[in-house]
Amino acid sequence: MSVKAILDEKGRNVVTVGPQMTVQQAAILLRDNHIGAVIIVDADDQIAGILTERDIVAAIAKQGATCLERPVAAVMWQNVYCCTEEMSVQSLMEMMSKLRARHLPVEKNGQLAGIVSIGDVIKHHIRAIEHETEQIKAYIAG
Repeated sequence: MSVKAILDEKGRNVVTVGPQMTVQQAAILLRDNHIGAVIIVDADDQIAGILTERDIVAAIAKQGATCLERPVAAVMWQNVYCCTEEMSVQSLMEMMSKLRARHLPVEKNGQLAGIVSIGDVIKHHIRAIEHETEQIKAYIAG
């Protein structure tokens, strides 16, 4: 199984924002879209950073509520780790665990092709195990 299988199932839509959006506007966007991260893209639509709920909480704890009026560029992660569609789900899980990352953008030919969350990975993994269990039961019964 690959990252491509996860994206084929969940879709490839990614919520992106520009680096000048305020942290408060990004927080509202996260809430309204029921997501945990947004990708920040530059003028050329290249990945410039990632902002997660965790980053917003850390910024508030460190800087106080005034950070909500700052641009996302001031609190985002600039060193964005990405995965590819060809990566196996096992490798993806290892990468997310090692990096303690809950969200990873998917890159294809240098472009943003989707995003996977740890929830997406777990959901896909559970479905694969359930499918394998059904196949084993059918084999035993058959």
